[in-house]
Amino acid sequence: MNLNSTKEMLIKAQEQGYAVPAFNIHNLETIQVVLQAASDLKSPVILAATPSTVKYADENYLLAIIEKANEINTIPLTFHLDHHENAEDIKRIITLGCKSVMIDASKYEFKENVKIVKDIVNFAHKYGASVEAELGKLGGIEDDLVVDEKKSFLTNPNEALEFVKLTGVDSLAVSIGTAHGLYKSEPKLDFERLDKIRALVDIPLVLHGASGVPYDSVQNAINKGICKVNIATELKMPFSSAIKEYFSKNPDASDPRQYLVPAKKAMYDVVVEKIKMCKSENKAYDYSYNV
Repeated sequence: MNLNSTKEMLIKAQEQGYAVPAFNIHNLETIQVVLQAASDLKSPVILAATPSTVKYADENYLLAIIEKANEINTIPLTFHLDHHENAEDIKRIITLGCKSVMIDASKYEFKENVKIVKDIVNFAHKYGASVEAELGKLGGIEDDLVVDEKKSFLTNPNEALEFVKLTGVDSLAVSIGTAHGLYKSEPKLDFERLDKIRALVDIPLVLHGASGVPYDSVQNAINKGICKVNIATELKMPFSSAIKEYFSKNPDASDPRQYLVPAKKAMYDVVVEKIKMCKSENKAYDYSYNV
């Protein structure tokens, strides 16, 4: 299987001051939408799948679809495991051809987090796969991942430096005030904390929970060193809303080839907006593969 890791993608983004958007996908239609928008805007893109998405769609189908997409598209793209916690599942999917994974052990104490991440890094690097980990803990809800806001905490810059040295991880998701799911009020990002982390840590930094974060705040985070931005909730909402609207106007409809069309269009518009927010438009030409 010939999929790319995210390592080169994120290093290039870091060097050139933009972020690679990572969109959570769930099925063929959402993969098609993300790739169409990324192709139209000539943007590198990461197709991310949470554990519940892998369980729903099956990793074999997802990998086969994305491998074919990699063959027929002329933009840099890859498949990424997002917020996976089961080490054995991650290792198994790596052996199937996945080249980019996130091991989320952020719910554990620092030493245990390091131990779990280091094990995955050692395994993944043997297969040419890149590894993302998280230090700090985002609150909110993403699929089956639920973290009470009271249990969330921000990333300690000094711990981030030690964590990267001890684990050998390729990218680090940092907690600077974002959350998963919908926000009750506008999030306030801790840019001073991000500056301190960036000054100490030289690997690519990742921003999770970007759905609903103001455009300018995300771009400011990118200017300060974020080079991968995760978007999930803001894609699902327009997709489902368009289907609901279609059925309200066409209550007897039954053909998914009809009611999924407006859903894909609604989602496409959001993907385009987020690619521009990440400043990754027209960056696909600068890669040595698939262009």
